[in-house]
Amino acid sequence: MTLIYSFPAVVDARAHTLVLGSMPGALSLQANQYYAHPQNAFWRIMGDLFGAHRELAYPDRLRLLQHHGLALWDVLKCCIRQGSLDSSIFEDSIEPNDLATLLRDHPRIERVFFNGSKAEQSFKRYVRLPALASPPRFARLPSTSPAHATLNYAAKLEAWRLLLSPPAARKGPCEASPS
Repeated sequence: MTLIYSFPAVVDARAHTLVLGSMPGALSLQANQYYAHPQNAFWRIMGDLFGAHRELAYPDRLRLLQHHGLALWDVLKCCIRQGSLDSSIFEDSIEPNDLATLLRDHPRIERVFFNGSKAEQSFKRYVRLPALASPPRFARLPSTSPAHATLNYAAKLEAWRLLLSPPAARKGPCEASPS
């Protein structure tokens, strides 16, 4: 087993919404692309919501998300994991990404959506944010991973439609569909 590392954040000055995964899976790490597993619903959902279909070249998909104010990153900077499942991450090996700096450097980010429960749990356990003048709102969305099969595609897409709603100037919590 070796230490694995997540990718750099995909973020620019237009970002108002941050989507956080936990750690890229083995296929994603091999391809050097977020959500590269063909059964992961992320790019299908992004295609249906923003036109960022898997058929587009990866850099074009990222540009489309950024055009719509979306940023991508992972909660975990590095960890030891056997295989691709979040449940196989060795907790004592986790080092989180510097989300405090990302949020400080991108103050327009008003919403943070966790792609599944492991991302949310890891954030709550490992990330410490300083007091921010305008803290973002946080919500968990159902995991797009093929391992999360309790919801069908239509239910996942419906929950992820929250990304289409404009940020609400940091008033109240985001409301995410149950996962």
